[in-house]
Amino acid sequence: MLKKADFRDVVVEMLRRAETNLPDDVLRVLRRSGKRERSPIAKLHFELMMKNLELAKKFWAPICQDTGTFTFFVQFGRGLKLNFDLEKTIGEAVALATREVPLRPSVVDPITRKPAKPNTGRGQPAVHIELVGGKRLQVDLLVKGAGTENWGRLFMLRPVEGPRAIERAVLLTLTEAWGRPCPPTVVGVGVGGSMETAPLLAKRALLRPLDRQNPDPTLAKLERQIERAANRTGIGPMGLGGETTVLRVLIERAVCHAASLPVAIALQCWPARRAKAKLVGGRLKVVEP
Repeated sequence: MLKKADFRDVVVEMLRRAETNLPDDVLRVLRRSGKRERSPIAKLHFELMMKNLELAKKFWAPICQDTGTFTFFVQFGRGLKLNFDLEKTIGEAVALATREVPLRPSVVDPITRKPAKPNTGRGQPAVHIELVGGKRLQVDLLVKGAGTENWGRLFMLRPVEGPRAIERAVLLTLTEAWGRPCPPTVVGVGVGGSMETAPLLAKRALLRPLDRQNPDPTLAKLERQIERAANRTGIGPMGLGGETTVLRVLIERAVCHAASLPVAIALQCWPARRAKAKLVGGRLKVVEP
């Protein structure tokens, strides 16, 4: 049986790795995008990004001063038994990682603005549990700073507008945000569902590796179409112009009411921070990054 201390330590390690190292797919896309740039300023920014990543990895220091807030997606097997509270233990791991990594305490009360406990409190970290078959356990972590979180958007579009309206919503979001979410961004798009589920779809989309094609051909085509349009805006790295405004557009969809077309957009800054752990041979192990 998985022990509470072991589970907590793995979550701390996920946070440490997510804050100090990027997954290989993100590194590959950043390098490839930097080589395509023609603007000297854009090229310089990509060089600085890679230097930043090199130093963060060398010193096990956070990539960005905004170490963000944390969303956990847990796939939990119905046949798995735990003798501890999973959500509570994840919160304890966040508090521990805040002291040990260290991470910036960024969580406050929304009304009084008084600091909460170290990156924890009501609703933080966000934990979404999905029940699956067998004894599977997979934990995905998404780290998002306020620069990208503040530019998340929800559009309740007319259903007759279709894919073109989805593209317009993404472009509107990107042009309004400009350099504030630290582009080039990864764009998660949730299409369908309802007012509360579309944003969750958008955040789930950000967990997909950047070099993995969408298995849905219709969505894959729409992703490429929106990527091309976004990169033609010329916003570029850090909003100072260039060929690369987005690294990838990632879309997830769900069925929705016939009279509705919810579209949610979740941006992720150029250090697309995430981590993954899986239960392997009875032990939970960090497998990414």
